Amino acid sequence: MQERKPIYQGEVVNLGLETVTLPNQQVLQLEVVRHPGGAAAVALDDIDQVCLLRQYRHAGGGWLWELPAGKIDHPESPQHTARRELQEEAGVTAKQWQCLGNFLSTPGFCDERIHLYLAQTLSQTETDRHPDEVIQVHWISFEQALEWVHCGEIVDAKTIIGLLRAHQQIA
Repeated sequence: MQERKPIYQGEVVNLGLETVTLPNQQVLQLEVVRHPGGAAAVALDDIDQVCLLRQYRHAGGGWLWELPAGKIDHPESPQHTARRELQEEAGVTAKQWQCLGNFLSTPGFCDERIHLYLAQTLSQTETDRHPDEVIQVHWISFEQALEWVHCGEIVDAKTIIGLLRAHQQIA
């Protein structure tokens, strides 16, 4: 049986101290962050340019290259989240969507699972950003974005994984 002692409940995370029994029968307390999960879109246009956001992230130390992405607002599906975030952050809609799977972002202390999608057949629309989002929208050749992954210019995990998985699908 697992016990959880709440430490902090915020808008994005729920931090608690959990008493767990490991497979080797050792009982210990772990600090665990519970998170609703997120979704990201690799938006690829008809001339092989990908939408990357240059976004200011205080926790990340400044400006980062990222895919349009955000937190799942339950009860919406991960794909709905990806669609919503692509429109809100980048001002883009897509007719064609392909699942690129999901991954755990930091399983040592957090249960956040990020779902990835390839978005194609794109159209421009209006953005609807939140006041705390400081974002510049850029369209970069997919080849250049992959180079940025390999040279370390892109350091955001969801963006790295999303671009590499999309490359497998379109190569």
